[in-house]
Amino acid sequence: MVQPIPTGYHSVTPYLIVNNAAAAIDFYKKAFNAVEIMRFPGPGGRIMHAEVKIGDSPVMLADEMPEEGYVGPQASGGSSVSLHLYVDNVDAYFAQAVAAGATIKRAVEDQFYGDRSGTLVDPFGHIWSISTHKEDVSMDEMQRRMAKLGK
Repeated sequence: MVQPIPTGYHSVTPYLIVNNAAAAIDFYKKAFNAVEIMRFPGPGGRIMHAEVKIGDSPVMLADEMPEEGYVGPQASGGSSVSLHLYVDNVDAYFAQAVAAGATIKRAVEDQFYGDRSGTLVDPFGHIWSISTHKEDVSMDEMQRRMAKLGK
């Protein structure tokens, strides 16, 4: 019997559309230690479907196919979605991603809600927040800290 959710997948799996999926796979390997699971080539050298695994999570991706209405953030004027990546050492991963070609959107710093995090834009226009959870913070304490930031 076939499982309705394949082994190794979660209920929600990001699917990224990029201009140059082969280069994106290489970037994700360098930036986030991604492991390539598969790639399905299509006509004209485009990648019709590929999968990488970052940490314990699969990420699907494909080349833009404007004729089908699939374009990446660069072609559509920016991304309305951000991916969040939890790692053991945010400072090391952040530096690794920047060295691989990501652009800093918000530098790594301790956050009022208990994470140390920063935000990057990958060379294909996708936004990535990278975090290490440092502290469990109650809702009351988060609100107190946030109010203190505004002063």
